[in-house]
Amino acid sequence: MPTDWKKVVSEFMHGPYRFVYDVALFAAITFGFHLLFRYYSSQIMSVPFMHQSGLWLADRVYEISLWFNRSILGLHITTEPVNTMWFANGGYVAINSSCSGLKQFYQVFFLFLLFPGPWKHKLWFIPMGFVVMFLTNIFRIVSLSIVVLWKPDYWHFSHDWILRPFFYVVLFSLWVWWVEKFRDIPIKTKN
Repeated sequence: MPTDWKKVVSEFMHGPYRFVYDVALFAAITFGFHLLFRYYSSQIMSVPFMHQSGLWLADRVYEISLWFNRSILGLHITTEPVNTMWFANGGYVAINSSCSGLKQFYQVFFLFLLFPGPWKHKLWFIPMGFVVMFLTNIFRIVSLSIVVLWKPDYWHFSHDWILRPFFYVVLFSLWVWWVEKFRDIPIKTKN
C-alpha cells in the first residue's frame, strides 16, 4: 500500500507533532549558521563592512559596560586602548570585535528570516532581537567584569561555559516567543 508522502510531511509540519519540526528547524538554522560562521569567520570578518561593524559594535559594548561598571556598580576602573578595562586586582576585560555580539545579530537575522511567520512581524521582531542581543552582551561583559574582580579563577569557566552559551538561551527564548505568539497569526484581509 503506497504512502502519500505529501500528506505525511504536511501532518508532520502542521499536525500534532509540529513542535518536533519547529525544534528541528530551529536547531538546523542555529547550528548551521554557527558552523558556517565559525568555518568562514576570517573571510566574513575580512569584508570591510563586517570588520568595521564589529569594531563599531565592540566600541558601543565597551562604552556602555564601562559606564555601567563605574556609574551603577561603583567599580574603580582604569582604561587602556583598545577597549580594555583594568580592575583594582590587576584583572582586565578587553572587548574586541569577536566580543561585539555581531555574530549573534546575524544569528537572530537569519533565524527569523528563514523561520516561518508573517513578514509584517519579522520587520519589527528582527530589530528587536538585535536590541535584546545587544543588551545580553552588555550583561555578559558586566558579569565578566564582576567575575574578574571577585572570582578571577572562574573567569574562563564563566566566559566559555556560562556566558557564551547564555546567548543561545536568549536566542531560544526569543524563538519560543516567536513560535508561541507570532508564527501563526492569521493575516487579516479586507473583504
